[in-house]
Amino acid sequence: MKLYVARHGQTQWNAENRVCGSTNLPLTDLGKDQAKLLAEKVKEYNIDVIIASPMMRAMQTAGAVSIATGIPVIMDDRLREHDYGSFEGADRNSDEYWAQKYQFAAKFPKGESVLQLAQRVYNLLGDVKKTYPDKNVLLVSHGGVSRMIKTYFEDMTNDEFFHYSPENAFVAEYEM
Repeated sequence: MKLYVARHGQTQWNAENRVCGSTNLPLTDLGKDQAKLLAEKVKEYNIDVIIASPMMRAMQTAGAVSIATGIPVIMDDRLREHDYGSFEGADRNSDEYWAQKYQFAAKFPKGESVLQLAQRVYNLLGDVKKTYPDKNVLLVSHGGVSRMIKTYFEDMTNDEFFHYSPENAFVAEYEM
């Protein structure tokens, strides 16, 4: 089984380098173009199943892939982005944000911890493996979720983990 993990296209907050976790933003025009390019790229991957975050930016990206491939999108709430709580909309380069981000077991104020994100993402991956053992699956999600999925397959130091951020409309490939 092959697992493909795509990050959604660009949002306005991505363009402004702002934290865009649980805030439900649409794609920009560039993001819509990125989604179409992603759709053309993944047509070559023989995808059998598309599972996406229910957040608008991920659903718009998955929708472009669905149109290009004819495969319906299954929504799964476990693919929603990390809830950064009171840091939603903050500058991604702020010292306060980075200090909080390094605290694995501590919840972001009014949000969730990295460990809570890991639990829901790892549970999803286990379910995908069990449900679609002979299928090629595309997950369409977010930067933080993509980062967590990478840890399922590859060891990363804390520093590598917190600095890994796939570009918008990037696709990673893993063997389940």
